[in-house]
Amino acid sequence: MRKRPATKRSHQPDPIYGSVAVARFVNYLMKGGKKSAAEKVMYGAMEILKKKMKTEEPLAIFEKAIENATPQQEVGSKRIGGANYQIPKEVRPDRKFVLASRWIIQATRKKSGRPMAERLADELLAAYNNEGDAIKKKQDVHRMAEANRAFAHFAR
Repeated sequence: MRKRPATKRSHQPDPIYGSVAVARFVNYLMKGGKKSAAEKVMYGAMEILKKKMKTEEPLAIFEKAIENATPQQEVGSKRIGGANYQIPKEVRPDRKFVLASRWIIQATRKKSGRPMAERLADELLAAYNNEGDAIKKKQDVHRMAEANRAFAHFAR
């Protein structure tokens, strides 16, 4: 058990868009400490979004995509009387962004054959339009929570 609660980290906004959300997304996108590579992918995807959607700002598209992929409920396992139950629960606000980002990045990495920036731009655009693998994952999680609503009384 922890001696004291973990301290919340404060994040610096990214240099181009001035958004903390973009800076955090770049950090989640990063592999093996290669932040400059992750930034190239992210900003490349934003440029592609700017070209594809001339009417909207890429930052607005990114934020709307994250918002659309953000889950409201999830299930957590709890052992009661020798049986494990999947108990639906609300997603904490700090966890919502992490899950949405993780699902978008996983959906992007699953595809292959094109540069990462193009795949990320396509996945962000799909999430913006409420379609794509990240949205499907969110709907699966919500469906699972809905199916196990009978066990909600076990939640503390």
